[in-house]
Amino acid sequence: MNTLKYLEKLFDVITDALAFFAGVILILIMVSVSLDVVMRYFLKAPMIWVDELAEYGLLYITFMGTAWLLKQEGHVVVDLIGNAVSLKRRKMLTLFSSGVGLFVCAIVTYFGVEVTWSLFARGIYNPTMLEIPRGVLVAVIPLGTFLLCIQFLRRMFASLRDSGRR
Repeated sequence: MNTLKYLEKLFDVITDALAFFAGVILILIMVSVSLDVVMRYFLKAPMIWVDELAEYGLLYITFMGTAWLLKQEGHVVVDLIGNAVSLKRRKMLTLFSSGVGLFVCAIVTYFGVEVTWSLFARGIYNPTMLEIPRGVLVAVIPLGTFLLCIQFLRRMFASLRDSGRR
């Protein structure tokens, strides 16, 4: 197996694992919020940390699953234009939109790494009940957008490869 195929397989394993963990987090959020409702209204003993962890979980779900979702072509698309043009032009639109997505994600990744590093270096904590280090909370943003960059690159190369075929 050549190196590129190995890296593609490794990337797929990573994105699949992160999507799985995002699903686990979603299930944990649903269970904990439901349990909190029962505790609050029936036992008069709310679990005050549930809302905060649900917020953090939603952030992690979003950025852990985006690269996997793009790989599945599951993101929302406006197919009005795509359906009105030829297959060759549709592939060019895919190439263009992937390039724009790559550019935007690269910028978010760069600044996300800077902000995350700064938060860790300064030891900033979220001033809430759980006081989780803010760097831990936002670290998933550059990670997720970096993986999204790679998936946009893969999508661009696939579009270029397919545009050569008829």
